Amino acid sequence: MTTPAIAQLLSPWRRFLVAFSGGLDSTVLLHQLMCWRQENPDIQLRAIHINHGLSANADEWVAHCQRLCQQWAVPLEVVRVTLVDEGKGTEAHARLARYTAFRDALTPEEVLVTAQHLNDQCETFLLALKRGSGPAGLSAMPAAADFAGTKLLRPLLNTSRASLLQWAQDHALSWIEDESNQDDTYDRNFLRLHVVPTLAARWPHFADAVARSAELCGEQEQLLDELLTDELKTMTDSDGTLAIAPLEKVSEVRRAALLRRWLAQQQASMPSREMLHRLWDEVAQAREDANPCLRFGDYEIRRFQQRLWWLKSHASQAETVIAWPSPFSLLRLPDNLGELRLTPGGIIRAPADNDIVSVRFKAPGMLRIVGRNGSRKLKKIWQELGVAPWLRDTTPLLFYGETLIAAAGQFVTQDGLAEEGKGVQLEWIKNGQLPARS
Repeated sequence: MTTPAIAQLLSPWRRFLVAFSGGLDSTVLLHQLMCWRQENPDIQLRAIHINHGLSANADEWVAHCQRLCQQWAVPLEVVRVTLVDEGKGTEAHARLARYTAFRDALTPEEVLVTAQHLNDQCETFLLALKRGSGPAGLSAMPAAADFAGTKLLRPLLNTSRASLLQWAQDHALSWIEDESNQDDTYDRNFLRLHVVPTLAARWPHFADAVARSAELCGEQEQLLDELLTDELKTMTDSDGTLAIAPLEKVSEVRRAALLRRWLAQQQASMPSREMLHRLWDEVAQAREDANPCLRFGDYEIRRFQQRLWWLKSHASQAETVIAWPSPFSLLRLPDNLGELRLTPGGIIRAPADNDIVSVRFKAPGMLRIVGRNGSRKLKKIWQELGVAPWLRDTTPLLFYGETLIAAAGQFVTQDGLAEEGKGVQLEWIKNGQLPARS
């Protein structure tokens, strides 16, 4: 890799955030970018180092990266992350933490540059093969991908580790060695230490062949994307939900391809064949009176009104009661459900000074709501209003004492109705969206 070569791969971008571990690969990448910048002063470089805290040497690595970046006049941001054990394994948790930090650090018009190379691509392909992945998984890592509203670029993807080592030696570079790279209990390290060297000894160009296979798989996936995009658009609505009926009319193979692309639109990880079968059999084709749900990490797939929904998982709040002693102040709800506030100008009667105001998520007895005759139970009201089952025990209910006044964004009860011109409105603010009002 020469400076003109990396310039060709990274043009026309001019602002780069470099993922810098301090190891051989990222050191060579940063050095090549620094050399390019010497020839092109308009190039702007920043580096980011993620301290996972997994090694006793982590602080020494930070100091090494700081010294090198200072020597090369590259601003360095050091981010310390804490890994949360969610049962996915240390490698997966560390990667998630890294890319979350990268996403948070990127500035407008800046692209992320990472140092994965030809050998990494080979390992990624073999890991996907071990999992029984299809073409999407076997396409491994693209040289360029959309990321956090900008781009993620891998300019070394067709460069061997031996070439990177030669560059480092030719330029007398120094780098750190992560002792965990010798731990073959990690799948990637096992491949790197034992499998890939054996394959390369027998077939010297094995990594290049794997890269070609990955590229061909990627091309097949791109072609399928082009062929299925318009069809998928006709099945999805503005909320991103997917119609089930059209999927029932196509072949199983086409349906699986459409479901994978729908999940990709939700930023979901690619499902296994078994997960796709479960999605279809247990959710889409569940009996009509069922309320099916398939957990997918921190998310879940639900069916409602003959459509598939991709939703962030929320715990039931049916037993939650929240006191609201100052109802005209903002009230933060549990489990990232948002915030509530009372503002002037609605049809809800304002709480009296002696009213004990609270927020709950279930209501007993028969209720009378504004705009409907007669009384009915809350479950029946939810059904009549078309409120999805998963929203019914996470929608805030405003109480004065033991009297239900309103459901945020849904209805006001007759007991909660104000005299004309004297009311307030209940606003529910969720995830930066415009408030839902009642």
